[in-house]
Amino acid sequence: MDKDLTEAQNELLSWLKNYIRDFQHSPSIRQMMNGMGLKSPAPIQSRLKHLQEKGYISWQEGKARTLQLISQIKEEGIPVLGSVAAGGLIETFSYVDERLDFSSVFERKGIFALTVNGDSMIDAFIADGDMVLMEPVEQPSSIRNGTIVSAMVPGLGTTLKYFFKKEGKISLEAANSAYEPIVLNFDEVLLQGKLLAVWRKI
Repeated sequence: MDKDLTEAQNELLSWLKNYIRDFQHSPSIRQMMNGMGLKSPAPIQSRLKHLQEKGYISWQEGKARTLQLISQIKEEGIPVLGSVAAGGLIETFSYVDERLDFSSVFERKGIFALTVNGDSMIDAFIADGDMVLMEPVEQPSSIRNGTIVSAMVPGLGTTLKYFFKKEGKISLEAANSAYEPIVLNFDEVLLQGKLLAVWRKI
């Protein structure tokens, strides 16, 4: 039993380890609810959030199938969770299809990778086909102007852009003069991650 976890958190972590070992994929929230004998998803989501904050799992909130054990990631690599647009907006990532080995950065929590589609960040030396390593945004209010972020607009998609706060709105700006800024209200944008590194296959 891990001493820095509550009994409930330890119970879920142990169950997750057994499930992933037996089935080779992460369970759904409903399966976790059944495994823990719970009728509501809220306690599961709370436990998952604490496990992520304490460095035991990598998890994109609301996407149970992206859940991975940190010990498993160290052995197998960082999950590539799909693609992010560097032009307009495209459908957000939904599945794991590749892995990157960046063992030296595992002291950071919840890191994920995205494949770049498009050339709107080319002047920031991020090209079509590159992979960007992203660190989850825990406090959106702490993001500084000029930070490169992965931003999701619900119902429209995800894009990689420079982040700016301007006149009470969020401006997502390209590193390519051919693209106009995307200006939105704060409640229209979910900041998923901030840029940690760029990986280019040559």
